[in-house]
Amino acid sequence: MTSPPLAPPHRTTYREVLAERRFRLLFLSRTVAITADSLRISAFSVLVFATTGSPLLSAVSFGAGFLPQMLGTVLLGSLADRLPPRALIAGGYLLEAAAVSVLALLPLPIAVSLSLVVLVALVTPVFHGASGRLVAKWLTGDAYVLGRSLNNMASSAAQLVGLAIGGAAVAALGARQALVVGGALHLLAAAAVRWGLPDVPPEGGPSGSLVRSSMSGAGGLFRFRGARRLLLAQWLPGAFTAGAEGLLIAYAGQQRFAAGAYALLMAALPVGMLLGDLIVGRLLRPSVRELLVVPLVAVMGLPLLVFVTRPEVVPSIVLLVVTGTGFAYALGLQRAFLDCLPVGAQGQAFGMVHSGAMTGQGLGPLLFGGLATAVGTGPAMAAAGGATVLTACWIASWRSSGPTTPTGP
Repeated sequence: MTSPPLAPPHRTTYREVLAERRFRLLFLSRTVAITADSLRISAFSVLVFATTGSPLLSAVSFGAGFLPQMLGTVLLGSLADRLPPRALIAGGYLLEAAAVSVLALLPLPIAVSLSLVVLVALVTPVFHGASGRLVAKWLTGDAYVLGRSLNNMASSAAQLVGLAIGGAAVAALGARQALVVGGALHLLAAAAVRWGLPDVPPEGGPSGSLVRSSMSGAGGLFRFRGARRLLLAQWLPGAFTAGAEGLLIAYAGQQRFAAGAYALLMAALPVGMLLGDLIVGRLLRPSVRELLVVPLVAVMGLPLLVFVTRPEVVPSIVLLVVTGTGFAYALGLQRAFLDCLPVGAQGQAFGMVHSGAMTGQGLGPLLFGGLATAVGTGPAMAAAGGATVLTACWIASWRSSGPTTPTGP
């Protein structure tokens, strides 16, 4: 008598992930906070431009919250494992609310305002690391991957909503009053975390000097080839794509598109990211997601190559939506990355993933913006696509050689 065939493994659903009350509250509060961040970025950039009339300072104010985050992870990242996560996350949202309120209510010199944004950015990875550690604690296996997928989709949607609210609030209330709205949203997120999440004890990360242990933890991740590869694989494609994204306004201007067309181009990537995470996260099995990592990275880059031909508005939107769907590749790396991490360093590692991505969003536009001054925006966007495709080839070269869990330097 033959044995009955084994039932296929259960596929986790988004509904099951959201049924975890603690994750649901963390997810919703984070969505509100990202909306507030997007509102702050747009309103502060408008305020700086209105005050100075300088496009350069306006652009610097837009990216000032991105570039310092990696430095914050290296110097302070171990705090995410040393301190209770609820206090860290709620405190982070309160700090954001306080900083935004100062920007809104006090007529500070531009240099002081930018310095305040930079200081908050330095500690931001600590809060994100604590949040990531809670997600890994409360969701396991494929539920963890879908939890990350939900966070990705919420981030894309919240950025769109935040930019839309920011534009409407600036138009209706003025830039300073719009910043007050952002501060209120941060306060709401802080209150939800403080009174809604349980008080989880710290993980007991490294003791001794904060800076020394943080630098040691960051260095430890890079000393192991598997962890180093997985970090770079999560950073590089997004950094190159951000380089192309940062040229969209200039591309629309050089192509003489209709007024407002740049907004459609900029919205196309987040829309594609939403679609990609929904399809890959909800419809595909974990093993299929992991197999699709390299093809999806290639999907991020290949449509950008077409911009060397300078396509019109509608084809550009389609190409950018397709590019955005490729961001779902990261779902296929999550379980391997989590397996690489020692328990006492998870918070810092998750903070490093986030801060590296933010730093890439700051550096990518600088790199390809400089290239665009020499060759034009379309060819520079195509170069960003080519760099992404080369990254896909690099990932394929080491994924085919065996497991990524680090066993030595």
